[in-house]
Amino acid sequence: MVLNFRFAVVSDLHIALPHTIWDHPSRFHLVEVSIPAFERAIEHLTELNLDFILLPGDLTQHGEPENHLWLQKRLSRLPFPAYVVPGNHDVPVLMGNQQSIPWADFPRYYRKFGYENTNQLYYTQQLLPGVRLIGLNSNCFNQKGEQIGRLDDEQLRWLEEVLAAAKDELVLVMVHHNVVEHLPHQSRHPMAHRYMLANAPELLQILRRYGVSLVFTGHLHVQDVACDDGVYDITTGSLVSYPHPYRVLEFHRDQQGKEWLQILSHRVESVPNFPDLQHLSKQWMGDRSFPFLMKLLTLPPLNLPETQAQELAPSLRDFWATIADGDALLDYPNFPHKVRHYIQTYSAIAQTGTPSFIDNNSTLLLQKNPE
Repeated sequence: MVLNFRFAVVSDLHIALPHTIWDHPSRFHLVEVSIPAFERAIEHLTELNLDFILLPGDLTQHGEPENHLWLQKRLSRLPFPAYVVPGNHDVPVLMGNQQSIPWADFPRYYRKFGYENTNQLYYTQQLLPGVRLIGLNSNCFNQKGEQIGRLDDEQLRWLEEVLAAAKDELVLVMVHHNVVEHLPHQSRHPMAHRYMLANAPELLQILRRYGVSLVFTGHLHVQDVACDDGVYDITTGSLVSYPHPYRVLEFHRDQQGKEWLQILSHRVESVPNFPDLQHLSKQWMGDRSFPFLMKLLTLPPLNLPETQAQELAPSLRDFWATIADGDALLDYPNFPHKVRHYIQTYSAIAQTGTPSFIDNNSTLLLQKNPE
């Protein structure tokens, strides 16, 4: 069946009404622009005749009920359907408190945006004839009450049942935590592992079994496309963090069964009070990068002495901004060989040694013509 549709992905909005904004000196992102940046992105997207929009979590700053309500009302006015899943910031506590909604209340705020069954935090919806969305909840709490990124066993069993019944449909999966590694050894890195789904291998095994190729994630605040044995994890950077990106994607299937996905990325360039948002935001990130870089350099696998890390960190001021930008090319020839080689592993370089510029603008061939 010939199939063509267009949709958008806007991730990690961190919506914060002005009176709710937390002012943390070390934060990399600009929550101050959350609402105007979202409005600017929506202004563009409403011109594109979209079929739907996906929002893969961290919709609010810290799960404040007033921020969830604001977004609920704004999404209801969009000229196309919107679908959401919770991020760790949306349900930071299990029982709820004076600041944040209870974990189980999330679906009740988003009945019109995927959650027809408000008693569970995951769902499936038919987006178009022959196209199905599965929205997963990757936010769980361990016995100590600590929030972790994981799919519980009941959700995995439900997922298999849904996929078994969707034999002839194209399935898109949306989940907040990363399913495929976007950073070197991300699942084992002491700073990066928390952005990965703890049981990602189990989920990947299920997706491959049922031929699911496309997963849309957020959480990491970077532009990146990663693939693991036929499963593409397309993660989209945060709308409140440099480079303030969002994506427009077009899926095509021709009469011969060939399938491809075109990815185009856009940026919010300016909002009121931030006329040069790109420059200011990159500078903001660099100004706050030193503590992050000290951890990166002194923790495994580098384990540098603190004095050496202090010498190298200033040269890496824009390291994370470059990665967040997507299509990164990183080289510091004056660094010690061990450090230089490690930093290079964060570049968008294929194993062949040639650039693999697929993070921002690309076309992914999903299925070859049958022989």
